[in-house]
Amino acid sequence: MSLQGKCALVTGGGRGLGRAYALRLAAMGADVAVLDLDVRSYRDFEGEAAQMTADSTAREVEALGRRSIEIAADVGDFDAVQAAVDQIVAAWGRLDIAVCNAGGGLGTPAESKASTMDLAQFDAVLRRNLYGTVHTCTAVAPTMKGQGSGKIITVSSQAGRRANGDGGYAHYGTAKAAIIMYSKYLAQDLGPHGIQVNCIAPGYIGTGRLMPMFERTGTERLARTVAARRIGVPDDCARVVGFLAGPESDYVTGTVIPIDGGSTT
Repeated sequence: MSLQGKCALVTGGGRGLGRAYALRLAAMGADVAVLDLDVRSYRDFEGEAAQMTADSTAREVEALGRRSIEIAADVGDFDAVQAAVDQIVAAWGRLDIAVCNAGGGLGTPAESKASTMDLAQFDAVLRRNLYGTVHTCTAVAPTMKGQGSGKIITVSSQAGRRANGDGGYAHYGTAKAAIIMYSKYLAQDLGPHGIQVNCIAPGYIGTGRLMPMFERTGTERLARTVAARRIGVPDDCARVVGFLAGPESDYVTGTVIPIDGGSTT
């Protein structure tokens, strides 16, 4: 229970990886606020719904004996994110951990090649990924500065470290690459205030939403592109988030940790 007494925010926590992060932090002792555009978005995916043990991630956190707040908000809207952070601090008096997980792409790789993608779609993907991360970080920073401590964990992707061979999904990869550099700048900015900032870059992770797509592509074929020779599971990422949120990582900041089984080495 190394996070006993800590308070955390996980964006995009309604399902998938965000849910795994929230449950991991709660299992480590933290109270967890769950923010999502739809806090019950798991209902849209059979594989996600099958994994739920309560009506929402927040209720699952409470079942672990921790406090939770669920907030429906769009991370692309800074005022909404700021209001959410204000609500958490008003309720709990502090905020120690922020996991900036909300994001995602739009369209297909064929529709989003670097030279031909729709610019409105490009803007939308940057807003939900890069801007959503920046909005969350700038909203939580004043509270963490006031405390003299904090952990911020941003989320990139293997797509932000290596371009697709056909130039597709360029909007998503560009946004995720920008998150890496923003995180490095943020670590330098907030380090003197006792705040650590680190970034994770997941690879092929078999969430309830993505696993059917991997199966259509061929899981064995995908696994052969990974040094570990398997598709990852959400807990592979959640364990690293737990490390970065806890005291064991107090002298780790400005890093990017690939969680991809060696697919980008």
